[in-house]
Amino acid sequence: MSTQLLTSREGPLLTLTISDPATLSPELYLAAIEALNMADGDAAIRAVILRGDGAHFCAGGHLGRIEAAREALPQAQHDAIQGFHALIEALRAFPKPVIAAVEGHAAGGGMSLALACDLVVAAEDARFTLSYGRVGLSPDGGATWHLARQLPRATALHWLWLAEPVPAARLQAMGLVTELAPSGQAWGQAVALGRRLAQMAPNALASAKELVNRGINRPLTEQLQAESAAFVDNLLHANAGEGLRAFRARQPPQFE
Repeated sequence: MSTQLLTSREGPLLTLTISDPATLSPELYLAAIEALNMADGDAAIRAVILRGDGAHFCAGGHLGRIEAAREALPQAQHDAIQGFHALIEALRAFPKPVIAAVEGHAAGGGMSLALACDLVVAAEDARFTLSYGRVGLSPDGGATWHLARQLPRATALHWLWLAEPVPAARLQAMGLVTELAPSGQAWGQAVALGRRLAQMAPNALASAKELVNRGINRPLTEQLQAESAAFVDNLLHANAGEGLRAFRARQPPQFE
């Protein structure tokens, strides 16, 4: 049974659910990218939540498919990985907030997928594992890119080399998990967080995400110039007028 992507809409939130068995598949990559493109063009969708259908968020790549790939041409496996990487880049570039709701295990490419989301809400008993080393593989899905920028080098290598499960609380202490939730309530807490974000000005959220994404590799002077341009653009947007009016009137703003 191939993993599929299930979609559901609740007001301003779009939930993308990795069906059980929660493994990665080429069909999943294509469906997720298509869903993100649709959500990008729908102004009524303000945030996206990514979750697993069963007891776990995502177990990573299907080991049977990976093992079979050893008999295929190297280019075929390279193309399959590029499908996964296209999804990772789509998540990073998507202008609206993406929240991972993690229950159970996020392993291998599943952890890479969670790291590519903007915010991560994880159950207190959730476990994250970069399990590649257990089967003699190296990471994909941008895991090394994210960890190299967010963790001390030795910590990143320790996790990558030993492939030991890391509790959600430790990832929160290191800034990789945004919020902890009681077991079984990660999606509900992610929905609550998504609704808070849906009340913010979407243009301002998009600008902040782009500035943070690009700021990682920019010199300070270039980043300051980018911040200045974005600030002026957002100041001239109707949402800034509404936000300033509501602030003075001590009312909640109604952003478009």
